Amino acid sequence: KALAVADDDDTLTIAADTTVDLDGEILGKPTDPDDARRMLKRLSGRAHYVHTGVAVLRAGRLESGVDETRVQMAPIGDHALDWYLGTGEPLDKAGAYALQGAGAVFVARVSGSVSNVIGLPLTLLVELARRLDVDLVA
Repeated sequence: KALAVADDDDTLTIAADTTVDLDGEILGKPTDPDDARRMLKRLSGRAHYVHTGVAVLRAGRLESGVDETRVQMAPIGDHALDWYLGTGEPLDKAGAYALQGAGAVFVARVSGSVSNVIGLPLTLLVELARRLDVDLVA
């Protein structure tokens, strides 16, 4: 992604992609509401890992890395699942839930980077940019 849109100048280009790993099965974005329902039923009451790959490109130099966060989901009842699917929120989210939105009610515990689960691990991003001599927190 980063290479596809990068310029050769001093512009900082950032690309990221997030997946959910449930016992080795990769859950991307659901294809439709039925797929979202299936994903959320599988995640209900269980722990999974969220992986986000980040690439940062500047002046022809590339730095990349992956962050991992463990997420424990609360049990999700049928009524709550119907309500959440009705919001439309799960349809464009890896694993069919959004920690930064209404899906937060299903997350019991996060071990690691919260921003990773949201889709851009900020600590990793700052470190990768620093390697390219860019200070994002100054």
